Amino acid sequence: MEFFRTLRTRLDANSIQRLLDIPALPVYCDAIDALVEHQGLDAGVVYCIWGEFRVHRERINGGLRFSLPGCPNGLAWTLSTGHPPSPDAVVLHLTINRQHHDSDFVESLEAFADAWHLPEA
Repeated sequence: MEFFRTLRTRLDANSIQRLLDIPALPVYCDAIDALVEHQGLDAGVVYCIWGEFRVHRERINGGLRFSLPGCPNGLAWTLSTGHPPSPDAVVLHLTINRQHHDSDFVESLEAFADAWHLPEA
């Protein structure tokens, strides 16, 4: 399954990569309640709406990819800009490795996608 959100901001790819490290996740996503631990800027543990998970951060063309490698649903999301259909906005793309899931979990994925907020610039 996949979910998309368009986040209105003027951040460019370099700004996204500087701003969104593992310790900053609870600041910019209300569904990530706390940083439990971090190993530098690219790995750590967060407590989120589904519980405690290890999280990884990877730079990609146009932004960042985050993943929860221990998640049974293979949850990952990207925040990127400079690409169609919204080259002037940040696009959140959230995926799991299932085609279907129960409605409560789908609602929680929608809530996670809706919980992101970024500064204007």
